[in-house]
Amino acid sequence: MRRKRKLSVTIDEETSIAIDRASKTYHVPKSQLAREAFRMWLKKQTQELMAKGYEEMAKEDKEYVDLYFDAQREILP
Repeated sequence: MRRKRKLSVTIDEETSIAIDRASKTYHVPKSQLAREAFRMWLKKQTQELMAKGYEEMAKEDKEYVDLYFDAQREILP
């Protein structure tokens, strides 16, 4: 079974009220809302990092292909 730890966060009153309403409306504990929000944020950050990495790899791949074709043009008539 997973161990749980308490976490204390400070948020503005407007956000606190919105969380209270959501918790009551959807019958979901505030701690569950917080867990899901943190997980979504972490997933989004991971996806953004991966996308950036893929973009950088694509640039490197294009440079390699350009170099390869330049070399091929020099060799083949």
